[in-house]
Amino acid sequence: MHDIQIPLIPHRCLRIAVVTETYPPEINGVARAIKLMVDGLISRGHRIDLIRPRQTGDGTAEFVFGANLTLHLTAAMPIPGYSNLQLGLAWPRTLARAWRDNPPDIVHVVTEGPLGWAAVSAARKLGIPLSSDFHTNFHSYSRHYGFGVMAGIVAAALRQLHNRCDCTMVPTGEMRRDLAALDFERLAIVGRGIDTALFTPERRSVELRRSWGCREDEPVAICVGRVAAEKNMPLFIEAARAMRAVEPRLRIVLVGDGPAASGLRAACPEVIFAGMRVGEDLASHYASADIFLFPSITETFGNVTVEALASGLAVLAYDYAAAREYITDGDNGVLAPFDDAEVFVTKARWMVQSPACLPAMRRRAREQAERLSWENVFDDLEQVLLAVADREPELPIGTLIAAPR
Repeated sequence: MHDIQIPLIPHRCLRIAVVTETYPPEINGVARAIKLMVDGLISRGHRIDLIRPRQTGDGTAEFVFGANLTLHLTAAMPIPGYSNLQLGLAWPRTLARAWRDNPPDIVHVVTEGPLGWAAVSAARKLGIPLSSDFHTNFHSYSRHYGFGVMAGIVAAALRQLHNRCDCTMVPTGEMRRDLAALDFERLAIVGRGIDTALFTPERRSVELRRSWGCREDEPVAICVGRVAAEKNMPLFIEAARAMRAVEPRLRIVLVGDGPAASGLRAACPEVIFAGMRVGEDLASHYASADIFLFPSITETFGNVTVEALASGLAVLAYDYAAAREYITDGDNGVLAPFDDAEVFVTKARWMVQSPACLPAMRRRAREQAERLSWENVFDDLEQVLLAVADREPELPIGTLIAAPR
């Protein structure tokens, strides 16, 4: 395999069928990222046919029409253990029938559930150009649920789905290399941006900090994420407790919910469990803390890392995914070797032992985030979609492709 550049293609408006099993108001990183993608494409004149499972409050209509956006709702099935998430259900022939007489320019599959598989089968049958996103390391999740032996089987299933697509988009060069090593084909880097007007140090709230029981000179360590086995939250608690042994005034805040929340809540009375937060409320929770600890080892990107940087926090994360892309250890954040819990805890302790280092680190974190424009991301996304829709010959089977920078 070798790298090539996607040629710059003159802009034209596409009709894009976006197929996803999660979308706001559901709360997770994939849903937020896809909403931003859809809004960005619409703002550039593209038409979106959004196909997703029916959610509470959707009403009974199967189709909802808006300006440059058509919403197609499918049947849904709850995911066991995740009451706020669900799988989409549709027969490939149902989607094929809808697309046969009025095909989109391209089908873009976001998730690998039953709805995603149905969309891939239907698009392939009709010969519609097909792209996909790789958002979630489901094969890495297996070991966190006692099914480590299944990781290879899950990876093979994911590879089968994505390799049927003309292109699969990944957020980092590291993820492109990892998937290429697993024989995934036709991979394009399309990064992620950050809304620096939403996530900003200016949303720091004295009132919120007071509700946590701390004064302005007392540090707060925070983590934001799904409270589930794959997010490694026990290490967050361990690291925060080690920090508190050095600095007893430290407050520990966990934002999020999930299947492991009740157990952690019972075992960790000193932790402030803030539950799910969205929008400006979420941004205020970030900005009102001081240190962000992110122990997850299953990220494809890690949106929360960039949100924390934009909020002006001193971030400690493992050296991979978004943290590797945007953090320089000791300068605008702190990195620990991947999956080395002992070093992670040691570096967390150092952060409260060396408070004089944090103000400059937090300032540089914000400066880094200000360079991550969504407009640049949308440029890359648009070029990849146009290349796939136009069946560019520069996208041969087995080639790794990188979006232009």
